[in-house]
Order: sequence, then structure tokens, then C-alpha cells
Amino acid sequence: MGLLAGVDEAGRGPLAGPVVAAAVILDELNPIAGLADSKKLSARQRERLFDEIRAKALCCSIALASVEEIDQLNILHATMLAMRRAVEGLRLKPSLVQVDGNRVPPLAVPAQAIVQGDAKVQAISAASILAKVHRDRLCDELHQAFPQYGFDGHKGYPTADHIAALRQHGATPHHRRSFGPVKVVLGLVPDPSLPVPAVRR
Repeated sequence: MGLLAGVDEAGRGPLAGPVVAAAVILDELNPIAGLADSKKLSARQRERLFDEIRAKALCCSIALASVEEIDQLNILHATMLAMRRAVEGLRLKPSLVQVDGNRVPPLAVPAQAIVQGDAKVQAISAASILAKVHRDRLCDELHQAFPQYGFDGHKGYPTADHIAALRQHGATPHHRRSFGPVKVVLGLVPDPSLPVPAVRR
């Protein structure tokens, strides 16, 4: 059958930071125990598996699309771009790429989308772990630069604490200006939580 690459992403929903994709070609002769959907693993398990995947896989690649690309292209197209970059970054050329979800990026090799693939295909599970850990580390770096936002906790997702910090401190250069809550803080759209002023006739 040839080489199979699994692809997954992390960070479509957050209000800040890049979207990260990973591509992994596993070595059938060097199996990795415990691979699973990254969301079902603890942070400690993901960190351990991250190092093991990097050590045992035939090859792997991590790529991203920047906040600027997300705002310019929209999050779906930016995610596809990050996935394509991850596949193109592989040292070996796969004969088939399997992507978590219901869409595939434009690629020069055959590809298929697999819904819930991160729970069904080990190579996709491995890619989900690499993408998640890499993005979490980027958020930890953001926390060092902007501790008042709590990026080490919410990882950029629109939690109540994150929205409160946005309202209090404004948006950083790392926030996605095309996402609703950030638009509100920047004054680009009205705040939906405020009452609409009555129109006098």
C-alpha cells in the first residue's frame, strides 16, 4: 500500500494564536502504545507521547497558519493551508494521506477525510497529539508575554475568564481580529451583551 500519513490540527476555535497542523508517517515495525485522540489524553500523557512519536515515527512535520493568515483567509482555509504545509514538510512522500474531519486540503498526493479519524487511525491520533502539544506550548509562551490573559489555562479558547481579560485589557497582536469577541473589543461590531438603544421617532 505504501506510506500512510495521518493529519490533524489544533486550534480552530481559539480567539488567539495560530492554527497548528501535524502530519505523521508511523513505523509499523516500531509501534507506539497508547495512541488516542489527543482530547482524551491528559497533558502529561500527551507530552510523553509527543516525545515518543518524534523518536519512533518514520517522519513527522508540524506546520501552522498565522493569525494574519486566519484573519485574511478565514479559519477553515487557514486550517487547510496549515495541513498542506504539514504534509509538504514530510521528509518522505506518502502514497495516501488520511485527514481527521470531513474535508481534505488540496494536495499533490491522494487524500481522504475520515470523520473522528483521531480515534480510528493511529497516524491521525499521533498527528493530533503533535499538533495539540505544539500549540499548547505556543500558548504557554504567550502566557509568559501576556500573563494577565491566562493563556496557560484557557489556551486561547473563549472562556469566561478569557473574555473578561479581553474586555479589561483589550486585544493583543496575537488575537484573531476576525473572531466575534475580538471584533467587539476592538469596536468593529456592536457588543451583543449591551441593550440596543431605542430609536426615537
